[in-house]
Amino acid sequence: MSVDLGYVQDLAAGALAGRRLTVEEATVLLACPPGSPAAETIWEAARELALRHAREGRIWAAIGVDYCPCPQNCSFCSFGEKWGIVRDSHEWSLEQIVAAGKSFAAQGAAFITIRTTQHYPLEQVCGIAEALRAAIPGCPKLVINTGEFSAAEAEQLHAAGYSMAYHVFRMREGVDTGISAKARLATLNVIHRSPLDLAFLAEPVGPEHTPAEIATEMVRARDLDATLMGVMARVPVPGTPKAPLGALTPEQVAHAIAVSRLVAGTVADDICVHPLNELALQAGANAIVVETGAVPRDREEIAREWRGLTMDQAREILGRYYPTVAGTAA
Repeated sequence: MSVDLGYVQDLAAGALAGRRLTVEEATVLLACPPGSPAAETIWEAARELALRHAREGRIWAAIGVDYCPCPQNCSFCSFGEKWGIVRDSHEWSLEQIVAAGKSFAAQGAAFITIRTTQHYPLEQVCGIAEALRAAIPGCPKLVINTGEFSAAEAEQLHAAGYSMAYHVFRMREGVDTGISAKARLATLNVIHRSPLDLAFLAEPVGPEHTPAEIATEMVRARDLDATLMGVMARVPVPGTPKAPLGALTPEQVAHAIAVSRLVAGTVADDICVHPLNELALQAGANAIVVETGAVPRDREEIAREWRGLTMDQAREILGRYYPTVAGTAA
């Protein structure tokens, strides 16, 4: 695909000036080859927007509370019961969750995310937030990442102490996932109308996904007023159906992050990259993830931190690219 550098420069300048990019325009930007003059223009604009709008690095801490086979059988997820990777069920106790949350908060997490499988009981989800709020003075923003829920349940989650929901329309939802596309869209619209902020990354992105597919989810997130956007690259977990397709290169992920920043404009304060990719921090990401417990990108439950990325390391890495990191001294 030939790239009109002048057109790309106009799109980047427009995004910096506050114009909302369309799906078609974002598709053009995503199709620019990483390392090309057009891609360099996109990265430079994204970095400028990040330093102008976000200004600080932030750590997204996540606790996966239930490690168990899931009947939804999403083709990229290690929890799918059909894949036989997770055979035994294990659930973190409330005491373990609170201890992990207190540790993350003490080390400067800007977000503490409680992640569950699709059918985890709402009452327990709410109880976790209440316990964290009671145990952590000045508790960071609590985020719920769970299954589908109604408008009334969104109000319950907010009343319990969650201020944000992580919910996305996954790549090829309803085809590569065991959850209906209609149900996912319904919950996203519930969140949009609720007191909960929305976090929505384009994910899980693999080499088979087209620029148009990725652009569609970026624009969907922005148009739903997501306050955190970004890109989660698919991790090819051995034994899952998607594993043979491989993974994006670091350069491809960073390029998608740069486009995500330009699509987000000033709608999303934070652009998150996961898994960690330092090139993406050069291209406009300002949030990275430290996670523990049940991680759907791994074949084992994680007792400490996934891939060994600690809070201290996350702060040090973010500090290379941003003048301040949330939770630390300037």
